[in-house]
Amino acid sequence: MVLQIALLLAGFVALIKGADLFVDGSSSLAAIFKVPSVIIGLTIVAMGTSAPELAVSTAAAINGSNEIAVSNVVGSNLFNLLMVLGVCALIKPLPIDKVIKKRDFPFSIIITIALFVALGIGVLQTTDFATVKMNDDVSTLECWMGISLLVIFVGYLIFLIRSAIKNKTEGEAVKQMSPLKSVLFVLIGIGLIIAGGHFVVKSAKFIAAAFGMSETLIGLTVVALGTSLPELVTSVVASRKGENGLAVGNVVGSNIFNVLLILGVSGTINPIKVNFASMVDFSILIAASILVFIFSLKNKINRPMGVVMILIYVAAMVFAVVR
Repeated sequence: MVLQIALLLAGFVALIKGADLFVDGSSSLAAIFKVPSVIIGLTIVAMGTSAPELAVSTAAAINGSNEIAVSNVVGSNLFNLLMVLGVCALIKPLPIDKVIKKRDFPFSIIITIALFVALGIGVLQTTDFATVKMNDDVSTLECWMGISLLVIFVGYLIFLIRSAIKNKTEGEAVKQMSPLKSVLFVLIGIGLIIAGGHFVVKSAKFIAAAFGMSETLIGLTVVALGTSLPELVTSVVASRKGENGLAVGNVVGSNIFNVLLILGVSGTINPIKVNFASMVDFSILIAASILVFIFSLKNKINRPMGVVMILIYVAAMVFAVVR
């Protein structure tokens, strides 16, 4: 058990450091080839912060640990939305960018609801609600759903890039390294991400079995928290520097990437069985997303709202453990 916990922690460290190296190396390569910094931010950096979730969910799909693949995404999105934004709002009230409020946040909610409805059709067709248990498989994220999510993801990415070019928005200056060092950072980063994802899934499964926990619960809590550390660190650092707008964009963008890219890749690799507990968690995520969006309509998430968001997250995790 001690070894498995050590491997789990080592896996998280590898995921976070790997994502960091991958972002630095890729951004440097893009700068060498004169790619605008805003495009780097919209693509490489956004994918880098979602790389831990992608590695874990893909490894889980390949290994047939479908519960971890789905619960990791749902848990990460809940953590990003309620805890990361809640903590940032406690540090300093969070201003909400008009573009994010009008475009990206509603889009994030719509795709989550659309996926929930698509999976819900399977639930209605196969489930006897009088006898269903939380761990019973009630629906399937089919291959065609995964491909559809990836197509939407590519379309969204193209739209973001074209919009950035059209508006000539510039992002942060990118640190440029030598071509060789850049390539090494990318390769080492990818290696650490893959290895970290493998160790996290294997260790999480072992720990879940040893403590009699379901894979859904450990994916929703421990794994989701570990893979969301890049978003938490990035957003908290941004808030402490007074760049709170970056915190909101980072969270909303990451949540969109998680649903479209990660579940898209995982579902395309291997159809994912979805249990009743994950459908309940999906509904909690949708309710939380709508609540935070309502908060954002005031153009600022203040400290009392942040406290409410953190308390809702704690309540959701207590409910997940108790059930």
